[in-house]
Amino acid sequence: MVRIDRLRRWVDMPGLLERYFHSDELVSVMSKGSGKASSLAARFAAKEAFGKALGTGLLGIVLKDIMVLNRNNGRPEIKVFGTALKALRESGASRVHVSLAHEHDNAVAMVILEDAGD
Repeated sequence: MVRIDRLRRWVDMPGLLERYFHSDELVSVMSKGSGKASSLAARFAAKEAFGKALGTGLLGIVLKDIMVLNRNNGRPEIKVFGTALKALRESGASRVHVSLAHEHDNAVAMVILEDAGD
């Protein structure tokens, strides 16, 4: 869970969003106008939830290696690269499921990792 105001402040801090979000995430979210802080907060919550689902936290993972996007139908998905992909493989999981929501002051995300092979 992430407070939306936290990300609203980050939007005005040059370079801060680029530290935590993949460039494709930022292109998608920044076009949302007044909803961008809520979308950023939900995505940041998803990154934290990904670390919790791994059971190891985000230690050693570059946050922008976790990209949260929406499919054409609006369904969110997580794509992982670099450090996040390595952590996912080491966990034994191969599928990532994500759910995002935001209401009033907070955004929340849930991530489930699944072994697709068995």
